[in-house]
Amino acid sequence: MKPYQKKFFLLLVLFAFFSGCAGMGVKPWEHDLLAEKGMELDPNPIQSSFDDHIYFSKEASSGGRSYSGGGCGCN
Repeated sequence: MKPYQKKFFLLLVLFAFFSGCAGMGVKPWEHDLLAEKGMELDPNPIQSSFDDHIYFSKEASSGGRSYSGGGCGCN
């Protein structure tokens, strides 16, 4: 292969790679599916707040949402 053919081939491959994502996105008729309650980052914020309070009370720490560790649970 000649050097200019390699450059052309690389350019062609890059163009095909980057143009493959051009049609991605949410269509207007798909917005109703993404607006459902289960698609939220936190679908039940009251329950999450309650769970955070329990974990904070038992572990004396907040954040992270990890379930490791014990704690006496004597609250």
